[in-house]
Amino acid sequence: MTQEANETEALESPESVEHHDEPETKEVTTDDRVVEEPEVVTVSEETVASSENTAEDQIKAAHEKTKEYYERMLRISADFENYKKRSAREMDSFRKFANESILKDLLPVVDNLERAISSSAAAQGAEQCITEGVDLTLKEILRVLARYGVNPVEAQGKPFDPSIHEAVMQQESEEVPENTVLTEFQRGYTLHERILRPAMVVVSKAKQA
Repeated sequence: MTQEANETEALESPESVEHHDEPETKEVTTDDRVVEEPEVVTVSEETVASSENTAEDQIKAAHEKTKEYYERMLRISADFENYKKRSAREMDSFRKFANESILKDLLPVVDNLERAISSSAAAQGAEQCITEGVDLTLKEILRVLARYGVNPVEAQGKPFDPSIHEAVMQQESEEVPENTVLTEFQRGYTLHERILRPAMVVVSKAKQA
């Protein structure tokens, strides 16, 4: 029993208990923390100059592009204005000459009325009344034609103009200069300053010796 008691005391004795080292806990304070300083990037002068040149090139290219677009817009605007003016002229011309064919067809009617008046110049009595009626009709038709821009061409005694006169023959004359209209066979007319029908005329020529 004495031996067992001794063994029990030996087991319970503090000296017999093995001490295990526990890991030490180190307190971290604010002073122990590592503060990372911001990294300083060094840019060379060449890099700065290159960036400036690139920006200037971009600005210059933008200016050139803007100038190109502006000039293109001006050209388009000018073309559109020319188109409007051309369309207005064409429309005005169409309005002026839309009735050209029917007005030209009325000219023989005028010719016949003029011949009727000329042939009955010496008429008297009832015939004279008819002549006066025909003359009034002719004047009314001429007023209507003038309203639509139809006007007679001056020919008698005028210098021959091939743009408005059509020479059917030549006749020697000492009374007027050469190439002067002596006689008008058929009156010519213009429509808004465009020749509708040339005047058929006899033109003078120098008398041969």
